[in-house]
Amino acid sequence: MDLDIDGKVALVTGGDSGIGWHTARLLLDEGATVVLTDQDQDDLDEAAARLEAPAGRLHAVAADVTSVEDLARLHARSRELAGGIDILVQSAGVTGAQGLFHEIDDEGWTSTLEIDLMGPVRITREFLPDLREGGWGRIVYLTSEDATQPYDDELPYCAAKAGVLSFAKGLSRTYAREGLLVNCVSPAFIRTPMTDAMMEKRSDELGVSFDEAVTSFLDEERPYMELKRRGTPEEVAAVVAFLCSERASFVNGSNYRVDSGSVATI
Repeated sequence: MDLDIDGKVALVTGGDSGIGWHTARLLLDEGATVVLTDQDQDDLDEAAARLEAPAGRLHAVAADVTSVEDLARLHARSRELAGGIDILVQSAGVTGAQGLFHEIDDEGWTSTLEIDLMGPVRITREFLPDLREGGWGRIVYLTSEDATQPYDDELPYCAAKAGVLSFAKGLSRTYAREGLLVNCVSPAFIRTPMTDAMMEKRSDELGVSFDEAVTSFLDEERPYMELKRRGTPEEVAAVVAFLCSERASFVNGSNYRVDSGSVATI
């Protein structure tokens, strides 16, 4: 499908692996210039090399989404390399503090919210002037099934992602008439480094193989995932790329679930 984004400039956070990396690949395939960012420059450089982008169409710039100073440097560098951005894909995030409510202290809550809620807030604030400049813009936030179907052992993550949904909806009402459309994509149990780590921990705790840990997790913790497998980053990236495009010109303030039916309600 021609997404009609040839020549647009996209910033993709959390871009060194997983959903962010695969989204960058699709945007590059559609003719966009991509600024890829994550915390570690070496990891970013390796990720960028694997994308094999045409010269001048991909730039890797390390930044920490929790740091206002880092984001200002990222903004200045991205304008120097590619000009103002038209598209923001906010994919950076962590699982954060886990355990039952009475087991998580203030630090666990604060550190999770700093990355998963305030990260999107800060990067949006920094790059909003770019996105409002040309009368056309797209923001896509990666949230989670947990935003609408919280789980008792990761409440800080659930609360942060629910906050991003509300934040995105508010933004969508503020700037749509300027041509800036804001949407969310909510994946569930995708094959990424984050869920790999979760399953490795589960494997160790249960004394079973990695694959057995995945199977038991699906059976016991995610019974409504009817496809009975982890999703792939490519399956999520396809929806993100669509929302970044001209083809989604009447989609605003929405949340697309890519979750194999994991959220049990409509």
